[in-house]
Amino acid sequence: MSRIELPDGIALDDPRPVAAKNPYTFFMPFPAELAALRPRDGIKAIFRQLHGATHYDAERMWVLIERIEDGDVIGTLDNEPAGMDAIKLGDAVRIPLSHAISTAFHKDNPRPETPERREYWDRCLVDDCVLEGRSHIDYLYREEPDMTRESDQYPDSGWRIRGTQEAIDADEANGANPHYIALGKVLNIDDSWITLIDCEFDRHFAWDAGNERYVEVY
Repeated sequence: MSRIELPDGIALDDPRPVAAKNPYTFFMPFPAELAALRPRDGIKAIFRQLHGATHYDAERMWVLIERIEDGDVIGTLDNEPAGMDAIKLGDAVRIPLSHAISTAFHKDNPRPETPERREYWDRCLVDDCVLEGRSHIDYLYREEPDMTRESDQYPDSGWRIRGTQEAIDADEANGANPHYIALGKVLNIDDSWITLIDCEFDRHFAWDAGNERYVEVY
């Protein structure tokens, strides 16, 4: 049997390094989902066109499964690409299951039960020096949320995350402003404070370097 690959000029992005680097914002399917896939189900993968002008660097597109063999999905592209011309709806593709970033199950093959996955999309305010890795989280506190934006589907968590005073001063001198972003993006950088994340409002914590932990301050 001939091995179906990808159309010429098309490659796949391996999502595993991205997921490993961003565990709180980039989620891969559970092994039980991949094991349960059958013909007529689908997987989503990240396709990249290698040559020529494209509207997008990469596109996340669905593949309709015809069969699974040797750890690969053999099927057809189930999306019309938005900005690629080297691949089209219905093209034959072969995708390693390890490259699936999402799954879809046909009505005759219900999705298996999987562990509940907590996501951290609520917003917080974080100093640029923390986000860019120029400072550890030196001080953080949770206040009554007051920054929720009307167009944002996720609310303000109330968390305010600060770097060292020296790094904050450097931010101010360089015009680097704090960021209002998802908690998960901060946790990707430093999750040493995750045990505090559900604490009540009006709680303040500082990094205790001697004991390597956050202690509550008043």
